[in-house]
Amino acid sequence: MRSVDEHLTDILGSVPVLPPLDLALLEAQGTVLAEPVSAPVPLPPFDNSAMDGYAVVAADIAGASEAEPVVLPVVGDILAGDPGVSAIRPGLTARIMTGAPLPAGADAVIPVEWTDGGAATVRVSRPAPAGNYIRRAGEDVLAGQVVADEGTRLGAAQIGMLAAVGRARVVVRPRPRVVVLSTGTELREPGERLGDGQIWESNSYMLTAAVVEAGGVGFRQATVEDEPVKVLETLRDQLVRADAIVTSGGVSMGTRDVVKEVLTGVGTVEFHKVRMRPGKPQGFGLFEGTPVFTLPGNPVSAYISFQVFVRPALRAMQGLDPEPLPTVSAVLAQDVRSPAGMRHYMRGKLSYNRGFHTVTPADVQGSHQLGSLSSADALIALPEEAEALPAGSHVDVMRLPV
Repeated sequence: MRSVDEHLTDILGSVPVLPPLDLALLEAQGTVLAEPVSAPVPLPPFDNSAMDGYAVVAADIAGASEAEPVVLPVVGDILAGDPGVSAIRPGLTARIMTGAPLPAGADAVIPVEWTDGGAATVRVSRPAPAGNYIRRAGEDVLAGQVVADEGTRLGAAQIGMLAAVGRARVVVRPRPRVVVLSTGTELREPGERLGDGQIWESNSYMLTAAVVEAGGVGFRQATVEDEPVKVLETLRDQLVRADAIVTSGGVSMGTRDVVKEVLTGVGTVEFHKVRMRPGKPQGFGLFEGTPVFTLPGNPVSAYISFQVFVRPALRAMQGLDPEPLPTVSAVLAQDVRSPAGMRHYMRGKLSYNRGFHTVTPADVQGSHQLGSLSSADALIALPEEAEALPAGSHVDVMRLPV
């Protein structure tokens, strides 16, 4: 058997980094920048008002109060987007809207709430220092400043930033397109009637959702029966739309483990036993250049295998560090036992109190028991040398996506 780290290292050394694409800004959501982006101009590009109010010379209203307001003539209105060059002299004011350019000569903005809201003249009842409610040019971003580094995943805030510096298109590494396929003659689609010995298929739904959570584009392929020719034909058909393929089932030691049967010796695909629980039977390799991850059929085994092996690989394909799930140190709430020489991933629930995390293992840990996985929010990663750990021990805990 090989270790978890050996199997992951083999995977990460084989998966290709996806070539960059030039995409329109909204098409790039969820992708990873393949170039740094700089601001061509400062943001804001000019001094502007942070409030609806009046542009003034601060010295003119230094003595303003509720009892003795300062009255100023209003010489005009300045709107957001106003292309004209405005200016005021001492002793005058102009109404100004939020985002409108500050007129030359003004050094403060008085919000309308500090005034009587006059149109021809205005009564100002509070003083203000120079710079009051003014957004200075470049106070957000300087001209030439990098606003998004290469390797940044583009979410809503990052898309907004790129638009703010005038980028309509960006060069990115795309979200990997991942086809997910389950095999098994006993499997039926959810909603269908079950016959004797049949179960509803869940793995491909779970793994397709996991692909999306990991930043990929998931395509669920309909379940394939345990017929070697059909399985191989289906896998080959998916290559035209897949940057990677994930299968579940058919990789162990049974006489009808069809995925192992049809992929052994195909491309660089190899099958191994990995020192982990759950998820010992694993397969991986390149099938006509496309990475294929063959995961076990038990649902918990398939899910944990995805998080441990496939998720880091999908990150690597986008040029990102192949980081594991976010991991914290936690205190065990109860005693646990683990098989010797195996890295054991136990389902659990995390809590946080008085400055530290505590993790409680699920009552059941069978690889077929999806119920305890669906209610868990963490995986307790017990190292190979840990056969028994008492309550109070510190352990590494991987946070599950929620």
